[in-house]
Amino acid sequence: MPYRIRPGRPFGEEVAAVASEQLNRAIAALEEQPEGLHEAIHEARKKFKRVRSLYRLVALDQKTFRAAENARLRDTARTLSVVRDAAALIETVIYLENHALNDEEKSALSHARAALTERRDALALAETDLSDKVAAAISACHDASAALESASFPSSPRKAAKMLAKGWRKGLGRGRAALDDCHHSVHEEVFHELRKAGQAYWMNLSLLRGIWPSAMHAKRAEAKALVDTLGHEHDLALLADLLDRETGLIGGGEEFSHLLGAIIRQQQELRRNALALAERVFADTPEREGMIIEALWIAAATE
Repeated sequence: MPYRIRPGRPFGEEVAAVASEQLNRAIAALEEQPEGLHEAIHEARKKFKRVRSLYRLVALDQKTFRAAENARLRDTARTLSVVRDAAALIETVIYLENHALNDEEKSALSHARAALTERRDALALAETDLSDKVAAAISACHDASAALESASFPSSPRKAAKMLAKGWRKGLGRGRAALDDCHHSVHEEVFHELRKAGQAYWMNLSLLRGIWPSAMHAKRAEAKALVDTLGHEHDLALLADLLDRETGLIGGGEEFSHLLGAIIRQQQELRRNALALAERVFADTPEREGMIIEALWIAAATE
């Protein structure tokens, strides 16, 4: 089942089906590992994000359920993050290599890639309990599926529409607040918050794309571009933070300066592009979009 809530079906059943499908896909990835363990972990963590985003949209009135399931999936994802995050840093350096300005930067980035690969392999060897963590994550997915039986969602289209509008307003408001913060601060955390808001908005557009397919498709494309841009920016921030914390990892001198210069230059360009994208993605007011979502859902669910 695709990641969407179909307006012509019973709302509660649709929500449960979407959540169950994502959790089952996470279980399958972790059990089968068709592209290796670490890619399976990456896939499972993406599914956890989708379920958490779903609950933020549709379970605002169920604080206990939402808080418990958000914590369960967030904490489960964190237990699986060490080696995957180390691998993501290597991917970040490869991304930077494609934007290197000269041979000096290319050389510095090549050496950084080798050092980070060695670091990832050392972390993988040290994480001897990873198979236990994967087993615990699979168990957590089964528990999360079982917890859906205790959740209660509106049955009437109008009540469902009102709740969706409420969740939509909250999500869009978060995005506009984060965008405003990014105009007043260069701290990496505010741009990370904008990325998370963009991810949630993109997922919400995916969930409700059936109520206005053409418009949702266009908005999803812009939101995805924003998320991808800020994803690269966040990865660069994490790389810079690692270099600051583990000072002996890469070495110092001129090569380090080339590496840091490449990170800062690309990060600044990504931030400029992201702000321009975010102005379009979050252009509308939460109140107006919430009203539109409510009206569209009622029309689609009752036609």
